[in-house]
Amino acid sequence: MHTTSTRALAALLGALLLAAPAAQAHHAFAAEFDARQPLDLQGTITKAKWVNPHSWLYFDVTGPDGKVTNWGVEFGAPNSLSNKGLSKSDLKVGQPVRIRGFRSKNGEPFGYSVYVTLADGRVIQTGGAQDAPTTEAPRP
Repeated sequence: MHTTSTRALAALLGALLLAAPAAQAHHAFAAEFDARQPLDLQGTITKAKWVNPHSWLYFDVTGPDGKVTNWGVEFGAPNSLSNKGLSKSDLKVGQPVRIRGFRSKNGEPFGYSVYVTLADGRVIQTGGAQDAPTTEAPRP
């Protein structure tokens, strides 16, 4: 009986240790992004990370001064994006993209995407955070 309890406890502790990185990686919208700073950017896709708990899209944006800045924006989880009609194959390196959402709080070139407009003209809602604003983001 003691052995069964020990095994059960070990299994529980192992499961908790495996879940810890995912729980730590998940965060609230308000922890990193600023709902008072909307963004509306157009650029060229450089990389797409289709991963849990949040996917990421990276793209180059050319500023008015000609300077190119690589931006990263957080999307929802891959399963959520697939349910909305977006697949990783839609995010091809070299393709134009438009992102509407919100900037990071720290001023770095990353943000939270609410909508993506793809090269074929489709507009897809990309956010997954339950506490993220949706009505204040620039609309398609």
